[in-house]
Amino acid sequence: MSDEPPVRVALRVHDVSGAAALYEELGFVQTGTVPDPSGLVLMAILRRGPLQLLVDALEGIPFPETERERLTKAGPRGLGVVIGVEVDDVDEMARRCEVAGCVITAGPESAPWGERYVEVEDPYGYSWKFFRVLLDPPDDGLQAAADMWFGTARAPEG
Repeated sequence: MSDEPPVRVALRVHDVSGAAALYEELGFVQTGTVPDPSGLVLMAILRRGPLQLLVDALEGIPFPETERERLTKAGPRGLGVVIGVEVDDVDEMARRCEVAGCVITAGPESAPWGERYVEVEDPYGYSWKFFRVLLDPPDDGLQAAADMWFGTARAPEG
């Protein structure tokens, strides 16, 4: 049986070694690298629990020349994607993110849908959400989210 993680996320960056060092600051452990013939790291493999993070170079890996590849290289990085990772201490993670050069975009705060979270954007353009589920989350956390975002409330049933 393999020790391969069940979840893999690949991120493309302009500086693989710099990004790998940043993600190590955020609790990932580097498990391997792939250098080019000159020794420049083109891929770093990191892991945090069940999540494997593949950090690939924007240039240097012989990906096929396609329209998607052209758009990937042009950027922006990770638009519309947020990577969520559960942590033990959201406030400590927020501090670590800030020290590592990330921009905090939301939180840290306890949300009415039953989690404490912080959202950050890393220097490579990727958004991360670090969260902890609260001990006593509400029964209808999705409605709490809708109420907070839109000021809506469900009409009583019956």
